[in-house]
Parts: sequence; structure tokens; C-alpha cells
Amino acid sequence: MTNGRRLALALLGGTMLGGMPTIALAQTAGAQPAEEATGEQPAPAPVVAPSPDTIRSIAITGSERLEPQTILSYITLRPGQPYSQAAADQALKELYATELFSNASVRNDGGDVVIEVVENPVINRIILEGNKRLKNDKIIPEIKLAPRQIFTRSKVRADTARIVELYKRQGRFAATVEPKIVELSQNRVDVVYEISEGPKSKVRQINIIGNEVFSDGALRGEMVTKQSRFTSFFSSNTSYDPDRLAFDQQKLRQFYLTEGYADFRVVSAVAELTPDKKDFIITYVVEEGERYKFGEVAVDSQIRDFDSDLMSGQLPMQSGDFYDAKLVEDTVEQLSELAGTFGYAFADVRPQFQRNKDDLTMGITFVLNEAPRVYVERIDVNGNTLTQDKVLRREFRLSEGDAFNSIGVKRSTNRIKSLGFFQENFEIEQKDGSAPDRIVLEANVEENPTGELQLSAGFSSIESFILSASIRQRNFRGRGQTIGAGVNYSRFSRSFNLSFTEPYVFDRNISAGIDLYRRDFNSFNFTGSDRNTTFSQATTGASLRIGVPLSEYMSLVGSYTINYDDVTLDENQFFADLDGDGVRTCEPLIAGRFLCEAIGQRVSSILGVTVAYENLDSRFRPTRGSSVSLTTEVAGLGGSVKYIRNRANAKRYWNVLNGFIFSLSAEGGAINAWGGSEVLLTDRFFLGEPQIRGFDIRGVGPRVLRQPIVDDGNGNPLVVTDPNRISDDAIGGNSYYLGRAELEIPLGTGARELGLRPSIFMDVGALFNVATPQLQQSPFPGGLAFQRRDTAGNPLFVTAAGVATTDSVDDMGNPLSPLNQTFAPFQEVFLGDSASPRVTIGIGVNWNSPFGPFRIDFAHALRKQPGDDTKKFTFNVGTQF
Repeated sequence: MTNGRRLALALLGGTMLGGMPTIALAQTAGAQPAEEATGEQPAPAPVVAPSPDTIRSIAITGSERLEPQTILSYITLRPGQPYSQAAADQALKELYATELFSNASVRNDGGDVVIEVVENPVINRIILEGNKRLKNDKIIPEIKLAPRQIFTRSKVRADTARIVELYKRQGRFAATVEPKIVELSQNRVDVVYEISEGPKSKVRQINIIGNEVFSDGALRGEMVTKQSRFTSFFSSNTSYDPDRLAFDQQKLRQFYLTEGYADFRVVSAVAELTPDKKDFIITYVVEEGERYKFGEVAVDSQIRDFDSDLMSGQLPMQSGDFYDAKLVEDTVEQLSELAGTFGYAFADVRPQFQRNKDDLTMGITFVLNEAPRVYVERIDVNGNTLTQDKVLRREFRLSEGDAFNSIGVKRSTNRIKSLGFFQENFEIEQKDGSAPDRIVLEANVEENPTGELQLSAGFSSIESFILSASIRQRNFRGRGQTIGAGVNYSRFSRSFNLSFTEPYVFDRNISAGIDLYRRDFNSFNFTGSDRNTTFSQATTGASLRIGVPLSEYMSLVGSYTINYDDVTLDENQFFADLDGDGVRTCEPLIAGRFLCEAIGQRVSSILGVTVAYENLDSRFRPTRGSSVSLTTEVAGLGGSVKYIRNRANAKRYWNVLNGFIFSLSAEGGAINAWGGSEVLLTDRFFLGEPQIRGFDIRGVGPRVLRQPIVDDGNGNPLVVTDPNRISDDAIGGNSYYLGRAELEIPLGTGARELGLRPSIFMDVGALFNVATPQLQQSPFPGGLAFQRRDTAGNPLFVTAAGVATTDSVDDMGNPLSPLNQTFAPFQEVFLGDSASPRVTIGIGVNWNSPFGPFRIDFAHALRKQPGDDTKKFTFNVGTQF
């Protein structure tokens, strides 16, 4: 028993590993020692040593931010597992997969495994250098690395490739990016991307192989991508874009299908980058095939409301015409709209083609499949946070429970867009209702700011220096009301106005508005190019208007306007006391009779009515549609002015040639006095810049030229013809007409973002129909000055009583003093009262510049009349035309 206990104690005191005995024997209570059981001394038990391939411990070294236990959690190695090179390699893979370490190694010291790591640094900043065409806000969101993230080389490579890809999308295929690392303290780095943007890769040449019917130039004209030429600096379509390359293939196919080549195909389209990486050469290989004609065309309607034979007779294509795929598409759309007009919202129109390659014909049957009649179950309005629901709902041309009508949906879309409160690309969405014959209309809007505050200063060729301020809210309180105020000040005019418009009075389809205003205007004439102020007109007034709809597109507007006008002349310049009675009056010899007739104070009471038709797709920037208005104004129902003024105005817009906007406009007017009165100068029409470009301000129509008379050196009168010494007074006309044709040219993306909109135009107009004024003439009496004369040409003298007489002596024979008013000799000529058209052509550019709208025009007058003042160049900055 004693020897057994000592053996156990000796064994318990054996070799220790890690503070624990490597081998331990324990005696169980009640057990009998072996020597007592056998009576013999037992042999010593063998000592078991650990295998050098077994992991006894794992230590982590080199970590700075991460805890050792955190690093151990990333790997599958554990103490007690057998150690092998494969297990070590797996641990390294697991560590590198975390992307937290730039380097790692595993070392085994007799079962004690040591893992040494080098942590990836933390990113302090991301720096972009050399990027001018792509700003930081366009690049940073596209890359993976960011401040306070762990730096990894794989992400740097990915970000470098991404930045290069961004530049390729901009057409800069020569762009390069070189990443650099700036090491900082505390294991931090700055990542710097040095960017060389390189030139924009242009399309140097477009080659087309296989075309025989159409020339290369004709086909290039159908493509969006254009060859780089010195004339295309405004266009962004000269840069290479893979997506645009695919689109151009579709454009070629559409063109050939429109011309009847139904078998046309693009065999290949290859873009090759030139060795200098500056330009691309694009080569298309095409097969044109044969040209087809329409065979039998018909409509097969499965809807009982439509007669197939009747509709077949109304098809736009006829058998024997050359095949036109665009015409087929348009016919499908028209048939769908027709079905929608009758309430079949989801009518399915499918053209079935019968191609005959023997006689090269294409027969088509338009199958109008049966569809249930659909009714509007519900109208939902979403997204309006300020605008009240009723403002949108009252623009809908359909109501809940009505039969669906596609034309009504389209019209509702245009009316809501014309409000100007929401996004430009607004569309009413159509969704399935609770039953097959029910549809839900959704107006998902995004509200735009409707408040406008404008402060501007500028220079105009019309008004010289301009200061203006205005505030307007087009959706006041979310009710669709418009309220505004404005002030304008320039060298020659000043104005102030207040306005309010309610489009739906008491929620009825009746509009009403009021305007209060004050306008001060200094009229002018020209002596040469010098502008001279003539009369001043101050107008204070108010206008009330009420409008009611006559139909969906037609409305009637009544108005009442009352104006108080005060027209004055500079007494020091235009008044004289020629009769010697001490009273200064307007002198026609100085001012002209038409100015002397205009001065005074008067009240105008004007009742007006306007009938208007409009179906424009947008009132703010129309691209299609038309508008027509007729206006009659009657002055004289009270007040001191009596006339009837009629005006007509018409405009039409077309979207043509893939983005071009062509417009025609015409207007005209006439004013006639009644009740024995005359049309005053201030109520007549005037025409010139900016109404008809190519002419100066009030440069068209009746005018009086005052030409000085000088001594030719021999005592003979000589009429001056130098324009710089001739006074030019436009006196207006009682009738006018004006027409304009204009084509707005679309530019590339870059120019559109700048707000540039160039156009070419032709203006036609005339101003005429005014009574010939009583012309003044100061005869030439052998000198350069002439005293006042009577109507017979006799000199006037002043008596002692201040009475003007033609006698040079009084009754006693005493000489009388001549009137002290003398005038430089002159003659007046009346010109321009002709209805013959004036014609101008030119080019212009609208620019929504950061400092206000800008318009510049170059125009040349093809036709004019004697007396008209032409002007080739005009511009306006800082105020709307």
C-alpha cells in the first residue's frame, strides 16, 4: 500500500507543461494496489511526449488596432489541431480575405504557432488631382474607397478602373489614372489619384460599305453620331459612345424600312481606336436588300363597335405604294388611340405581315383584338405636398365612373403640365382596377418651386440701362392662384404693377383677375443715332378681367380697363410765346403738329372682349399645337378717348426633323376713331425692334423727317441729306400686320445644359394707314434764320399792345419790332405710310445665362420702304423681351 502511494506521488510530481502535469495517475477510493493483488513489483508506466505536429498554442504579433482574439476569430486554426503546411496556407488565405492586412506569415516553433501580421492602414483622405472635365462630385460617389475605411490594394485597382471607365463614357479614351499613397503617422495614408484626362476622343470618320441606293452622306445624316468637323464644335454627338453606336444601327434600319427595304440589315459595326487614342474610325457593313411595296392592306376588327371594311378604306397606305414601316407604326398608334377614344383602354392592335419575295410585296392585316370596354374606377393624386388635390383634379377631362377615353387622358396630361407646377415629363399612369373593365388613373407629381424672386440689372439696346425687381407666386397657398408685383426702371421708362389671378372662381370654371399699374414713359425721336426725348407719358390704371370656357380648347375673356394719361412736353424746348401775349403754348414749328395734338390729360374707359383657341402642349415652351385669339376693344363708354381697336394673333408649332421646332406666327391690328374724334399719337401702333428684327426701334412705318436748309455758299437754299443731321419722328400707324417663321435648332448636350437655343428666322410686316400730317416748313429768306410768319408766308411783327401783325410799321409809321423767335430753316417730309411688306431674315440665339435671359439677333432687311430705319445687330440682357 505504501509503495503504491509513493509511485502515485512521484508520478504526480512529473514533468509539467504549462503549469499542469503531463501525466497524472489517480487512485480510486477502495481500489487495491497492484503489488498487493499480485504479490509482485509492477513495471514503471511509460511517459507519453506531445507530437511536434500538434498545435499547443497560437500567438499573434504585429497587431495595432485589432485585438489578438479578434484576429484568431478570422481563422480556423485552433490549439490541439494537427499542424500542417496546408492548414497554415488556409489560415493565410482567411486572413487576406478580410482585406485587413497587407502582409501575414505563419511560423511553427515545435507546436507553438506564431502568426505575424501587418495591418492595412486607415485612409485619411481621398484626393483627386488633374480632373477638370469631371468634378469631384461626379467621381467620389462612384469609387469604393472612402475616408476612415481600411486601405486595400484591390479596391485601389478597382477604383482606378472605375475612374477610367467614367472618362470613357465621356468620350475620353486616352484618360489615365495613377494612384499614389502618402504615408502618415499612426498607420494612416492619403490616397491620391493623379488623373490625366487627355483629349476627347472624336469620331474622325464614318465609313459605310455595301450601300448602293443611298449615299454615305445621306446615311450619315440619319445617324446621331456625327463626324468631327470644325463646324461641329457645339455638338456633343461627335464623341464616340458605344451605346450611340448601337442606336445608330437601329436608326439605319428604321431609315431603310421607311424607304421600303424590308430585308435590310447591318452585317457588322466596328469602332477602331486610332493609334494615338485620339479618334475613332467607325465602319458599317450593310446589306440593303430589295425594295418592297404594300400588298393588300386591311383591318380585321374583333370589336363590334368598329366596322372592318370602313376602317380598311381609311388606312393611310394603299396597295402599290412603297412599303413604309414608320407609316405602319403610326397606323397602329392611331388605331389604338381610336379604340381608346371609345373606351377600350387596352385594345390590342397587331399587324400581321404577309411577305411575298416573288413580287416584292408586303401585305398587312391590322388585327384589332377584342377588349372589354373600360371605365375609370378611381383617380389618385400622389406627391403633392403644397398643391391642393382639387387644383389637379379640376384639370382632368375624365371623372370617376366615366368611360375611358385616351384623348381625354392626353388632354388632362397637357393641362396639368401647362400649370407649370410640376415636373416637365409628367404623365398620367394607367393601372388595372379591381375588375377587368376597370382602370385606375394615377397622377404622380413632383412639385417644382412656383415662387419667383427676380433681381436683375442689365443693358438693352432698347432701354439702355435696366434695373428690375419682381416677385411672383404662381401657386399661391396651393390653390393655383397667381399673385405678383414688379418694378422696372430704366433711362427712358419706369413702371410698377400688382396683379392677382384666380383661375377658378368659387371652384367654378370661371377665371378672374385684376391688375393695378403705373407706367412712366419718355418717347423719343432720333437725329442720326442720337436719341432725343420728345413727350413724356404717365399712365395710371387698373384692369379687370373675367374668362369663361366655350369649349375644351376655346375660351371667352371680357375685360374692363380704365387709364388716366398725362402727356407732357418740355416747355423750355417745345413751347413759345410767338403771339407776344405772355402765354407760352406748344409751337408746331418746333415740336410738330402731331406732338402738339397729343399733349394733355385724358381718361380712357376701355371695354374689351377676347375669343381664344389653344391646344398647345405647353404654354411655357411649346413644341407642338396652335393658339389663335381675336380681341376687340372699345374706348369711349365714358372717358375722353373714343376708338375701336381690333387685333388678331395666331401661332402654330411643329416638332420636326428629330428635335427641330418650327413655328409660324401672324398678327395684325387696326384702330379707328369714332364720335368725331381722332386717333391720337399715343394710341397708335408702332413697329420695329423687337417686333420685327432687322429694323431699328420704331423703324417701320409712317414718319416725318425734318431736314435742315442751309446756304450752299452762293445764297441759294440747300436741303441737308446727311442722316446724322436729320430729325426722324415715328408717328405710328392705325393698321399693321406682322408674320414670323422660325426654326429652333437643337444642339448637343453640353450646349443644352448651358441654355443655348439658336434659331433662324424670317420676319414680315408693315405699319400704315395714318392721315398725312400737316407738314411744317421754314422758308429760306436769304439767311440762316427766319422770323415767325403767318400762313401766307408774311413776316410777323409785334405792336405795342403785343399783337402780332404783318405790317412792319404801326399806324403812326413807327417801325415795329419783329418777333424774337427765329428758327433754322427746314423742310418736313412724310414717308413710310405703305402696306408693302418689309422682309428680314436672320439668325438669333437665346441664352438662359446665370445673370438673366440673353437674346442676340443678326438680321438683314431684304425689303424695306423709303424712310425705314434698319439695324443688323440687336441684343438684350437682364430682362425678358
